[in-house]
Amino acid sequence: MTAAPTTPPSAHAGRPSVPPLENGDRLTRAEFERRYRAMPQIKKAELIEGIVHMPSPVRIQRHGVPHARLCTWLGYYVSKTSGLEDRLADNTTARLDEDNEPQPDLMLLLPRQLGGVAAADDDDYVNGAPTLVCEIAASTVSIDLHAKLNAYRRNGVREYLVWRTDDAAVDWFVLREGQYVQLPRDKRGVAKSEHFPGLWLDVAALLKADLPALFKAVDEGTATPEHTAFVTRLRGE
Repeated sequence: MTAAPTTPPSAHAGRPSVPPLENGDRLTRAEFERRYRAMPQIKKAELIEGIVHMPSPVRIQRHGVPHARLCTWLGYYVSKTSGLEDRLADNTTARLDEDNEPQPDLMLLLPRQLGGVAAADDDDYVNGAPTLVCEIAASTVSIDLHAKLNAYRRNGVREYLVWRTDDAAVDWFVLREGQYVQLPRDKRGVAKSEHFPGLWLDVAALLKADLPALFKAVDEGTATPEHTAFVTRLRGE
C-alpha cells in the first residue's frame, strides 16, 4: 500500500499565526495591538468603537500643511509655558478604553497634579484621555466628527479641536456635563482654551496661514495673570 503523502514541516512551525490588520475589522483592543505589532510596515491604524480604521495616504494641502500649522501653534504656546515641554505629542497612540485606541494628529496633556488623567505606560503608550486632542478632518462627514468624537467625549477628553480643511472651518469643543459644546470666541474671533490658560487661537489667522497674527494671539494669552499662575502651578511652586 502506498503511504499517504506527508506535508513537509513549515519553517514557521510552532509559531502562532497572526492575521493581518485589515480596514473595517472588528477587534478587541488587545487583538488590535497584537496584529498592529505584527505589521511594522503600517504607520497608522486606529481602533475606534471596536472597528479598525486605516487612513488613506495623506495629502499635503488637505492634511500635511494644516497639521504642521497646528503643530507650530501648539509648539509656540508650549515654548512659552514652562512645564509642558514633554506634554505635546504628534501622532501618538492613546489607549482610551477596550474599544478605542486612536492615534490623534496632536495631543496636549495636563500633568496629574493639575488634574490630567493621561500618562505614559511602561511601554511608552499614552493611557487615558488626553486633555486636548486636535485632528485634521476633510469635512463634517469625517469619522473625526462622528465615531471618534463620541469616543473622545465618552472617555473624558476635555477639549477637542477639529480643523475641517475642505470647509475652511475649525470646531473647538469643550466637555461640559458629559457633552461637547463649541468653545466660545471673542469679538475678534479668538478662541481661548479653558484648561490651558493662555492657549488662544486666532481662527482666521490659522485659516489664512498668518503666522504673525497666530503668534500674536498666543503672546497676548501668555501675558495674562492666568497664564502666569498656571506656569507657577506647573512648576509646583
